[in-house]
Amino acid sequence: MKHQTSYELQSVAIVDRLGLIPLATRRQRIERWAELLDRNPQRCLSALTGTEYVDPGVRERVRADGSALAVAFDDPLLRAAGLQSDTYGEAKRFFELSDWQLHDVVCSCHTGATMQASWAAARVRRIVGGSRILAWLRSRFTH
Repeated sequence: MKHQTSYELQSVAIVDRLGLIPLATRRQRIERWAELLDRNPQRCLSALTGTEYVDPGVRERVRADGSALAVAFDDPLLRAAGLQSDTYGEAKRFFELSDWQLHDVVCSCHTGATMQASWAAARVRRIVGGSRILAWLRSRFTH
């Protein structure tokens, strides 16, 4: 076992009263986001408008109160792991997503102005799970 200082350990895990909660990998961060969304599956979230049409420089700064991105940013564990804001660009960087992957989760063209958190959670899980059907089944049976 390699010895690490507490400072080195903080770069790979978050220490809380319950022990170590690692959020070092892309998959762990994305799964944490989906879990947060599923905590209140009926919650009405704001969608971002037309992300595929917004100028890329502007799109990086797009955000909305009460969005799926705001749910992620409200989480102290994700912030401690490095999430710096609830903007489109920061979510893309932090979760290591392509524009199309993030668009699939947050854009209004799929749902209108709002979406249920369970719908967003299934889309988030699809990023790491691949299959729409499996993501949907997971979202229905893991509560």
